[in-house]
Amino acid sequence: MSESPVADLALALALALARADQPISIRAEMSLADGDTCKFTVSRSLHAGGPVLWVSRGQAADAPLGGRLGGLRGVASVLVAGNVVTIGKAPGASWTVLKAAIGAAIRAQLQSGVPALPETAGATGAPARSDAELGAAVQQLLDREVNRAIAHHGGKISLVEVRDRRLFITMSGGCQGCASSQVTLQQGFEVMVKRVAPEITAIVDATDHAAGRRPFYRPPATAAMTPTP
Repeated sequence: MSESPVADLALALALALARADQPISIRAEMSLADGDTCKFTVSRSLHAGGPVLWVSRGQAADAPLGGRLGGLRGVASVLVAGNVVTIGKAPGASWTVLKAAIGAAIRAQLQSGVPALPETAGATGAPARSDAELGAAVQQLLDREVNRAIAHHGGKISLVEVRDRRLFITMSGGCQGCASSQVTLQQGFEVMVKRVAPEITAIVDATDHAAGRRPFYRPPATAAMTPTP
């Protein structure tokens, strides 16, 4: 590192300007489990803090990026985490129209030079939800959306527990032992969970998918009872 603070600052500014000149790329990925959800991965970070979720236009209006996205007709929810924006659309809205508008809004925000979210975004002052409350939110998601969507494939996802903000689930029916089960989990269910419970830090598949595979997780073994003589 240079011994001169001025030189260090000049170098940092030069690097920042070089990054700013790089084109912004945005990749859209539709959810496999929920046709109303799409993930947009951006080549630049949008928010360094934790996940931020908006489910109303009023909430979104408090942040520059939220105002741009929340103002688009057909956008129902916005989840921002790092360089990823997950959008939930209204059932009647068309992704054909929305994708281009969402990409343009994200790109315009980054090019404006204004932070996409205030530094305090995510710190709403509301008490943190307990594991039990997060579990209830996920269970409602399973009952109302997820299992209805995969039922016609003979599959089902069940909640095992939420512990320390980690969600443990099992897959059964058509999902158990399915080669694409991890794709379903990572690209579909994970996106939907982040929509209703952004506090969840990890989703662990506790299913024994057989075929020689060990479960990703097993509950702690209970101590064996010693017979009395």
